Amino acid sequence: MLKIAYHHKYIHPLPSGHRFPMLKYELIPLQLKHQGVITDENLFAPGLCEEQWILLTHDKEYWDKLKNQTLSYQEERRTGFPLSASLVEREILIAQGTIEAAEFALKHGVAFNVAGGTHHAGSNWGEGFCLLNDQAIASNYLLNNKLATSILIVDLDVHQGNGTAEIFKDNPHVFTLSAHAEKNFPFRKEQSDLDLALPVGMKDDAYLNLLHRTLPGVFAQIKPDFVFYLSGVDVLATDKLGKLALSLEACQQRDQLVFELCHRHKVPVQVSMGGGYSEDIKIIVDAHCNTFKTANEIYF
Repeated sequence: MLKIAYHHKYIHPLPSGHRFPMLKYELIPLQLKHQGVITDENLFAPGLCEEQWILLTHDKEYWDKLKNQTLSYQEERRTGFPLSASLVEREILIAQGTIEAAEFALKHGVAFNVAGGTHHAGSNWGEGFCLLNDQAIASNYLLNNKLATSILIVDLDVHQGNGTAEIFKDNPHVFTLSAHAEKNFPFRKEQSDLDLALPVGMKDDAYLNLLHRTLPGVFAQIKPDFVFYLSGVDVLATDKLGKLALSLEACQQRDQLVFELCHRHKVPVQVSMGGGYSEDIKIIVDAHCNTFKTANEIYF
C-alpha cells in the first residue's frame, strides 16, 4: 500500500497575498481521494522529529535560533516566512514525515510526504521557504541507524538544492544530483556531486533526453541502496518562478523515469513534493497528483 505522510499542520497560515501556495497541501490529498487513487488508509500523520536527528544535519546554534525564534531580521527574511512557534512545529513535523516515509519505503518500495523537499535549508541557514532540510535529515537518520549505506538524492526541482549540496559536500555516503534552471534562484549556487544546469526555456524533449542520458549512468555508478526524490513541479512552463518550459505530460514522464529506475534496481525511494508556483493552483495540484499516481501504477 502507498503510504503518504500528511498532517493538518502542514497548512500554515500566511499573510494575505503571500506568494507561497500553502493551500496545495490541503488540496493534494483531497484530489487523490476524489480521483480514487488513495483512501484515508494511505495517509499517516507523522510525529515530531527528535532533536537528535535534526542535530545530525543542522548546526546547534542555528537550531537553537529556530527553536527559540531568535533569528535575526535578515535571517528570518531569507526564509521567506514570518517566524513563529507554529511554523517551527510545522517544519519538525515535515522532517519527521520524511523520516517515517523513508521507513515505509524500506518496506513497500516507495512512500511519500505531501510536503517537504526543503532543499534550500543548509547546515546553518534557512532560505527560500525552507527552514529544516527534510531529506537531508532523513538521509542522516538512515545512515546513523544503518538502514542505508549509499544514498542518492535526485533533486529535479527547478531550483538548485543548494542546502542539500552544502550539507553533504564531504559525505561520501550521499550523492547529490540537482537538475535546475541555471539562471534562477539561488543565485549563489553550491556544488552538488552532479549539477545539471539547464538553459532558460528548456522544453520537453531536450529535458527528458538529458535525464535519459544521465540518470541510468548515475544509478550504475553509485549503486544506491536508498533514493530520495525531490519532485518539484516548478519545471512547468506555467510556473511563475521556474524559467523552464515543460508540459504537464513531460513532468509526469520525468517522474515515471525516476520510479522505473528505482523499481528496476530494487532501490527504495522516498518522495517529497518540492516547489510549484503556477498562477492556477489547479495546475500545481494536478502535476503533484500525477507523481503519486505514477508511483502507484508502477509499484502497486
